Amino acid sequence: MLKEKLKKYKIILASGSPRRQQFFKDLDLDFEIRLKDVEEIYPPELKAVEITDFLAELKANAFEGELKENELLVTSDTIVWHKNKALGKPKSAEEAFEMIKSMSNTTHEVITSVCFKTNTASTLLHDITKVTFKDLSDESILYYIENYKPYDKAGAYGIQEWFGFMAVTKVEGSYTNVMGLPTAKVYEYLTTLV
Repeated sequence: MLKEKLKKYKIILASGSPRRQQFFKDLDLDFEIRLKDVEEIYPPELKAVEITDFLAELKANAFEGELKENELLVTSDTIVWHKNKALGKPKSAEEAFEMIKSMSNTTHEVITSVCFKTNTASTLLHDITKVTFKDLSDESILYYIENYKPYDKAGAYGIQEWFGFMAVTKVEGSYTNVMGLPTAKVYEYLTTLV
């Protein structure tokens, strides 16, 4: 439906995330993938949504001056915000364990920002989802890390995997946002471009 209407745009998804790529396919959008290595470093004083907004824009700005007139670039960033701290992707099994353990029997926020950039303007949007975990045993956390190796996931877990089915007791807000893209908001924004 939207694919036809967006014909005048060439959508470029700047994400290596297989989940985000799948979402774009599932939304029935034509797109191409263009990747750039961006060092994801943000000023330490930033908090919560300021971090994801900054990083989504940073990724988009790497394409500055390269976009053609009809091209629409989409970049995004997701973090888990818990106890006033950003949980990104874990660098080790120990770090993954610490992250998940800290979220056991509590509620955290998953924040995703999406930047849409053309050669003349850029727009940012974000979404926040609250996720509650049950009380988790060390054994179940270790089993998950060993078998699912969640090193490419913010907060060290994938809600769409075994862990999400076993650990999550409540989701307030967009489910797809927890997987890395608030699809309803993205789709809604794209319809405004028609």
